[in-house]
Amino acid sequence: MPLALDSALDALTAQLKIRPLPEPLLREALTHASFLNETETPGRSNERLEFLGDAVLGLIVADELFRLFPDIGEGELTRIRAELVQRRALARVAERIGLGEHLVMGRGEEAAGGRRRERNLAGALEALIGAVYVGHGYRAARALVRRLLGPEFRRVKTAGVEMDPKSRLQHLVQAAWHQPPEYVTLGREMTPDGQLFVVEVRIAGQPYGRGTGPSKREAQRAAARDALRILEASGG
Repeated sequence: MPLALDSALDALTAQLKIRPLPEPLLREALTHASFLNETETPGRSNERLEFLGDAVLGLIVADELFRLFPDIGEGELTRIRAELVQRRALARVAERIGLGEHLVMGRGEEAAGGRRRERNLAGALEALIGAVYVGHGYRAARALVRRLLGPEFRRVKTAGVEMDPKSRLQHLVQAAWHQPPEYVTLGREMTPDGQLFVVEVRIAGQPYGRGTGPSKREAQRAAARDALRILEASGG
């Protein structure tokens, strides 16, 4: 590993308060598959560590939420966990710590904006968590996740459990229009990060909001949030 890269990684581990990891393990965590495909360099991409880190992250977040909210049910806990570990949320955390600058990737992927791509950033963050778990164990991985997601844990603890936007909209629309909102899938959009569903929510046959998401469920929630914003702005 070049000296400059060594120094950058030392700065990253110091910033995240991670004890030094074995160099091959850290290299693997930060290596995108495009680099190996393009250069035919021996070694592994971060995909295996991403797989492991995803599971470790899910367990740690579930554990934190279980302790934060002793009185809420499995359904709400599952919803909050999904919100905290979704790709977009993890990519924002990765951007905040400058993780994209440390990724090793092929020139083609980099030229296509790979250092800012949500999928790459979220995957690298999960791989880093996986590497810490492999190198130092569960307690070290938990400490890292707490530091990375600390603002989000504090937010949900302070705000409490908010009703899902679809449930909120359902209550409002049922009370005012005496019928449920209707969610219509308009189609799909292709983005650099993959396919997005486009959903429109209609109230009494009229369009009130639109949203996109990697799944129909996420797109429906985004559309519900958009409709709530419009209704609240109009005093509805």
